[in-house]
Amino acid sequence: MIRHARLALNRSGPAVHSRAMPVPLAELEDLDLSRTVFTVADMQKVLQQRGTFSLIHGIVHLDPQASDLVVGYHDVRADEWWAKDHVPGRPIFPGVLMVEASAQLGSFDFFKRHPDIPTTFIAFTGIDSTRFRAPVEPPSRLYIVGRATKSRVHGGKVMFVYEFQGVVDGKIVYEAEISGMQL
Repeated sequence: MIRHARLALNRSGPAVHSRAMPVPLAELEDLDLSRTVFTVADMQKVLQQRGTFSLIHGIVHLDPQASDLVVGYHDVRADEWWAKDHVPGRPIFPGVLMVEASAQLGSFDFFKRHPDIPTTFIAFTGIDSTRFRAPVEPPSRLYIVGRATKSRVHGGKVMFVYEFQGVVDGKIVYEAEISGMQL
């Protein structure tokens, strides 16, 4: 479940309801973001997405002994395939691609943490609690921070849920819970 900070406001009049800002899964300034620990080539040994649908450009944090977090990134550029048409004159990185990038990151993380489980394709089984809090425009680096919240074996297939946040320039721009299952 995605955690949210609760803000108390002192104001008179009727209460105004809004979704609270999320609590960061990680303080990125506390992590070494300067070193890529897994490259696209490393990820392609585990993941089946290629070409324009290989959406994680690098992983900067994945240490199963020290942390339950994984942090990857996507460099959002104006010359990417989607930028010309989404939205003409003001390219905005599509939210659905943020979700797909998160799913790829979660799948890679899961198999790295469970080397005893054969790597197979992971399919979406759910996308929940998704919020897009700010547009992501080129040029920017979108960090995706995730952690597994549930996993189990059902019918011989692994199922899991991850919570994710997207961060640009220290600001949370996206959050979601994504579930997947081995095919």
